[in-house]
Amino acid sequence: MQREKFRSSRTAQFTESVIREMTRLAIPAGAVNLAQGFPDFPAPAQLKQAAIEAITADHNQYPITWGIKPLRQAIAQKYQQHYGLTIDPEREVTVVCGSTEGMVATLLATVNDGDEVITFEPYYENYHPDLLLCGATRKLITLHAPDWTFDREEMRRAFSKKTKAVIINTPNNPTGRVFSREDLEFIAALCQEYDALCITDEIYEHIIYDGAVHVPVMTIPGMRERAVIVNSMSKSYSVTGWRVGWVIAAPDLTDSIRKVHDFLTVGAATPLQHAGVLAMNQPDTFYKDLAEHYVGRRDKLLGLLSAAGFQCFKPAGAYYIMTDISQFGFPDDTTFVKHLINEIGVAAVPGSSFFSGNGKGSQIVRFCFCKKYETLEDAGHRLRKLTQA
Repeated sequence: MQREKFRSSRTAQFTESVIREMTRLAIPAGAVNLAQGFPDFPAPAQLKQAAIEAITADHNQYPITWGIKPLRQAIAQKYQQHYGLTIDPEREVTVVCGSTEGMVATLLATVNDGDEVITFEPYYENYHPDLLLCGATRKLITLHAPDWTFDREEMRRAFSKKTKAVIINTPNNPTGRVFSREDLEFIAALCQEYDALCITDEIYEHIIYDGAVHVPVMTIPGMRERAVIVNSMSKSYSVTGWRVGWVIAAPDLTDSIRKVHDFLTVGAATPLQHAGVLAMNQPDTFYKDLAEHYVGRRDKLLGLLSAAGFQCFKPAGAYYIMTDISQFGFPDDTTFVKHLINEIGVAAVPGSSFFSGNGKGSQIVRFCFCKKYETLEDAGHRLRKLTQA
């Protein structure tokens, strides 16, 4: 039997998620997992209690597909409080199953076969398969180390009459780059000139350091009707397994996104949506403490990696550190990461998984620091073996 005939052309280029593969390989090897970006410390006790109470109160059946009203109202209020954005919770907010579904639902709702979508490289690995599912043509703009800046002329040349959208992830995974207001104003002007959408993945919005400021593109003049915000509870509230996210967009865009979301997943988990209301109502001190909580871990891991011989690129946001491994003498990042897992006992992500190929990222490895200090210390102790060889 010819099994290939049953495989769609849309998925022919798919591979297993490299990030999640590293977790799978780390478990049997007993390696410290600094690959996949999930905390190994408890979620906030008050959120867990809110979820328990919601289940006990029997909020266990289908919600309205685009999200329970109290959560949509709380999301709208949060954006008003933090960014001065007036959002209509009835017509502009869609609760989804994490930002992963939020992004693909948005793209499926707005992109046609042959449309061009601009993304930055290195990129979060999900974006490529998302665009394949939509039949889009991907155009890449390079973020240049060490500061992960982009060339504005290259960006301008990427736009054309076929450009449907730009995807921006800020704060950025994997680089930790926080796009400045000036960067976003430049991109926004191009979107308006070429009548394109700007889809922003803002899942790390509150995890920023050293005076960096998160600016939603939707707040830039002229972008209110052509920006789409994709976000989630996962990172800011340390509940990556809850899979509760949201998409904010103008009513006509929201109408299309809601239809796709409905037939993809119907709705996010009802009791966790109820707990999400509490999350959205956290005071400003919660987010200040969150950033301080992570900056300490960032600086800790930067020190441990530097002591082990890595050249580190200091992130301004998110909770990842990109490192140059060329000094270790391995032929490529995949070989190095497998050595790390099996011989050193630490899991990381090969940098090439964030690039489009042709050897790009072959001397880069990403580590995450959303872990207990004890976990980071353990990893640092193991990594010392690299300099003892």
